[in-house]
Amino acid sequence: MTTTLRLAKVTAANFDVAIGLKVRPDQEHLVAPVVKSLAEAYVYPGVAWPRIIFDGDRPVGFLMAFLDIDFAGDGRGTDIRSGLWRLNIAAGEQGRGYGRFAVESVAAEIRRRGGTRLTTTWHPGEDGPEGFYLGLGFRPTGEMSGDQKVGELALG
Repeated sequence: MTTTLRLAKVTAANFDVAIGLKVRPDQEHLVAPVVKSLAEAYVYPGVAWPRIIFDGDRPVGFLMAFLDIDFAGDGRGTDIRSGLWRLNIAAGEQGRGYGRFAVESVAAEIRRRGGTRLTTTWHPGEDGPEGFYLGLGFRPTGEMSGDQKVGELALG
């Protein structure tokens, strides 16, 4: 992996770059397109944390984290979670460490905010990213979010 990896906020100046990032066609059923993520970020301001992943000046992916959501929905904060909401690595850029960098970047942001765990979801099955997440240390919680498994990574 290179040392020129960085995250950038999505702005009016790089919006077209962000929405131009596409996963492989055989992966499109596994993750929403970037444009949907940005629409959700607009609807959930302060919760969604969208970023473009750059290697130098080359856009290679997109991530969106969710930060400090009360999953219990009880207003008392009994199940506060933060984690990786979306991860889209561009079709020609996969297998180069960009996904790992994305997860590590979200973990660093959660730690910076005082969090101790990172949650994500994935589609189960051979064509899904479960092996990637398990390889990074995520462990299934036994929960499902719709048709997706929920996994958690301790940020000790």
